Order: sequence, then C-alpha cells, then structure tokens
Amino acid sequence: MIMFFALLFVAAAIAGATAFVIFWPLALVHLRDRHPEVKAQLGDGAFIKPEALWWLFSGRYRQVRDYNFSGLATPARVALIVIVVALIMAGLLWLLATVLSA
Repeated sequence: MIMFFALLFVAAAIAGATAFVIFWPLALVHLRDRHPEVKAQLGDGAFIKPEALWWLFSGRYRQVRDYNFSGLATPARVALIVIVVALIMAGLLWLLATVLSA
C-alpha cells in the first residue's frame, strides 16, 4: 500500500511537470517581449537554468509588476513546488517501504 501512494506522488510530479512545461515557457516569452531587462538578468537558457528556477521557486518573480506575467508565473511556480514536494514524498515513501520490508 505504501508503494501505491509513492506511485501516486510520482503521478502528481508528472502532472506538475506537464503544467510546468506549459506555463514556464509562456512566462519566459512574456518576459522576452515585455521585460527585456528581467530576461537579461535571467540569461539565456532560463528554462532549465538553476538560478532562474530558484528565482521562480522563491517567488522573486513578483518584483516584476505585471499582472499578466504573474498570471503565467504563478501556475509555473505552483507546478514547480508540486514537482519538488511530490518527488520528495515519493522518495520518502519508497525508503519507508524498503525499510519496512527488510
């Protein structure tokens, strides 16, 4: 039963990844078109760049006072949080299942 819940967390991480792949590129295109100074700060390859992901994860994107951008970046942040938390929970449950079965 524990492994079943671990797999559910993996499924949640996949759903989060799907949402992230939809919203984060849209947010980056919005930055490119309307906020080139922020885009320059994040640099090229911001989609998988750790600094840009931490910028999103920590919520510093709110410093850009653009409601349209926040409407794209907030779901990307939620999706990123879901990915991280779900993978951590799946790993912990897998570890628990391994310890209990030994």
